[in-house]
Amino acid sequence: MQRSRIAVAGASGLIGSALVRSLTADGHEVVRLVRRSARGEEEVCWDPEGQYVDAAGLIGCDAVVNLAGAGIGDHRWTDAYKKTLRDSRVLGTAALAEAVASLPEPPRVFVSGSAIGYYGETGDRAVDETAPPGDGFLPSLCVEWEEAAAPAQEAGVRTVFARTGLVVAREGGAWGRLFPLFQAGLGGRMGDGRQYWSYIALHDEVAALRHLIDREDLSGPFNLTAPEPLTNRQITDAMGRVLHRPTLFPVPAPALRLALGEMSEDVLGSARVVPERLLESGFSFAFPGIEEALRAALQQ
Repeated sequence: MQRSRIAVAGASGLIGSALVRSLTADGHEVVRLVRRSARGEEEVCWDPEGQYVDAAGLIGCDAVVNLAGAGIGDHRWTDAYKKTLRDSRVLGTAALAEAVASLPEPPRVFVSGSAIGYYGETGDRAVDETAPPGDGFLPSLCVEWEEAAAPAQEAGVRTVFARTGLVVAREGGAWGRLFPLFQAGLGGRMGDGRQYWSYIALHDEVAALRHLIDREDLSGPFNLTAPEPLTNRQITDAMGRVLHRPTLFPVPAPALRLALGEMSEDVLGSARVVPERLLESGFSFAFPGIEEALRAALQQ
C-alpha cells in the first residue's frame, strides 16, 4: 500500500487512537489535530467550537478523518450539554470541511464521523442507508452533523459519512462501562431487553474506516455496524457466556429514566441498523458475531 499522509481529528478518542495505531503500524504518516499549539509537523492546531483550523497544516494530506465530538454518554443530557454535543460535532465538522475546501490541492477524501443515532427508534424494523432520519435529539444532531460537511462536498472532495454503531471495546464507549459491571457479576438486561443494539468490534470499525479511506469509488453514508444486530437480552446472555458470570441484575426502564434522563432513550431505544452499503462494497468483517467481538475486545 502506498504511504499516505492522513490527518485525524479526535485522535485521542477510542476509535481515533485505534485508527492512528493501525495507520502508523502500516507506515502511514498521521497528522493529529490538537486543541493547543502544534508541536511539529505531525500536529495541526484547531478549535472546533471556535471554528478555527490551521489549514496550512493540512497541505499535502491525502485524507482527512474527522472523529471528534464530546462523548454522548459522558454526562446527563442537560440543555447545556446537548449544546456541547452539537457544537463539538457540527461546528468542528464545518470548520474542517471549510479548511479542506480552501486548500489549493484538497485531500482525495474527507471521512466524517456520524452515528446510527441518525435513524432514531426503529423497533424491530431493520434499516439501511436508504432510510430517512428519525425524530428526536440524536437524529436531528446527526443530520446537522452530516450537513456541516457540505463545503468539502461542494469543493469536489469525495466525502464519506461513517455512521457508527456501539463499539465493542474495553477502553471506552458503552462497552467500556459494561465490561466491569458484568465481570463483577452485576450485569443484566436493560429495560425489557427487546431493544436492538447495533454493535461493531473495534477492530472492524478501524478496518471499515480504512476501507472507506482507500476505496476511491465510495462516498456518502455507510453504516458501520455488524451484519446482524441483536437484542439487548441476546447481548446480555452473550456477555454472561463469554465472561462466565451470571446476568441476574436487570435494570428496570423507570430506574434508567430516573438516572439518565433523556439519555435513557438512547439505551432503551431500539436501533436495528444493517451495513448494507459496506457489505455491497466487498468489506469483510473479522468479528461479525457478538461473542467473537467480545472475545476480541478482551484480548486487545
